[in-house]
Amino acid sequence: MESAKEFRISLTVDDFEKTVAFYRDAVGLKLERDWSTAQGRCVLLSIEKATLEIMDDSQAILVDSVEVGKRVSGQIRFAFHFANMEQAITLAEDKGAQSLHAPVETPWKDVNARLFGPDGMQMTFFCSATELNQR
Repeated sequence: MESAKEFRISLTVDDFEKTVAFYRDAVGLKLERDWSTAQGRCVLLSIEKATLEIMDDSQAILVDSVEVGKRVSGQIRFAFHFANMEQAITLAEDKGAQSLHAPVETPWKDVNARLFGPDGMQMTFFCSATELNQR
């Protein structure tokens, strides 16, 4: 079987400029391609490592309970690892994100914070407890 060569997520958004600025400037994704034309705008932002986390509903309930205190996420939630999560949260909020819950230490030894991006996408910002304690 041939393996996939790239993992890509496509978002259709109402506020293109604000969304691009958020993912580029607050999250730190790099502009790789710009396919914008007079007919419409599209950019490709990239990150060094992408993974696909698949969980069943029971695990999603557990994660939501730990991170937010109740079931709030839908079928898709982004998660971004930052070495300095507190700084990343501040920058994200400055760029239009809304915090759903303060950072919490998880049973799996990460520190996670839940946010809504300016496009309405729910996301987790996380770091390892070791990274946080080194500050």
